[in-house]
Amino acid sequence: MRQHRLAAAMALVGLVLAGCDSQTSVELKTPAQKASYGIGLNMGKSLAQEGMDDLDSKAVAQGIEDAIGKKAQRLNDEELIEAFAALQKRAEERMAALGEENAKAGKKFLEENAKRQGVTTTASGLQYEVLKKAEGAQPKPSDVVTVHYEGRLTDGTVFDSSIERGSPIDLPVSGVIPGWVEGLQLMHVGEKFKLYIPSELAYGEQSPSPAIPANSVLVFELELLGIKDQPAEQQAEPESEAEQAEAKGE
Repeated sequence: MRQHRLAAAMALVGLVLAGCDSQTSVELKTPAQKASYGIGLNMGKSLAQEGMDDLDSKAVAQGIEDAIGKKAQRLNDEELIEAFAALQKRAEERMAALGEENAKAGKKFLEENAKRQGVTTTASGLQYEVLKKAEGAQPKPSDVVTVHYEGRLTDGTVFDSSIERGSPIDLPVSGVIPGWVEGLQLMHVGEKFKLYIPSELAYGEQSPSPAIPANSVLVFELELLGIKDQPAEQQAEPESEAEQAEAKGE
């Protein structure tokens, strides 16, 4: 996190805080008012996630008021730089500690999960189980596939879902995280897998968003719907009469 980012975040929060003394004095009627509230809400969540939940809201508002009123700074630039550096260091230490905790928790989760019946662990450490079997074609690294998916953290928190959006997506097999690259090539069109992806096959120490903490094991339900530019009859073989009867529960 850079100092100017923190400063900008504090300024935005300050704008919201400086404009109201209590919740009852805030009107959220016009698009501008609603957008203003959204800016403050999102920035507040971001600051809290970065360990900045103990900021003094009155001091933030005072800084905004002094700047807008073109008053003299109450702290010089050196003092401000020192304060920002201290907050930055604290945030980095906090994120590093959380990353270590996630790594330990992820390792334990995968160790226990590997013992479950139906779970297969590959040489890379990827774990998967087949939720729905099919006999369609298998994608190659050069293919583009159509999939439906839902991604969760190991605690069950959903961070992304094409299912919730109601629309499958097309993506290149070789253009996704390593766990998906490997998992997709194990699948046949029509199959549905559950992938348990170690952090080193996902995003590792880098957090792509606040929704996915560093060193997170990711759990995906992944359904391979098709391979682009391939005739439909080559993608999935028709079920036998016995298989159709089994599917109907006969």
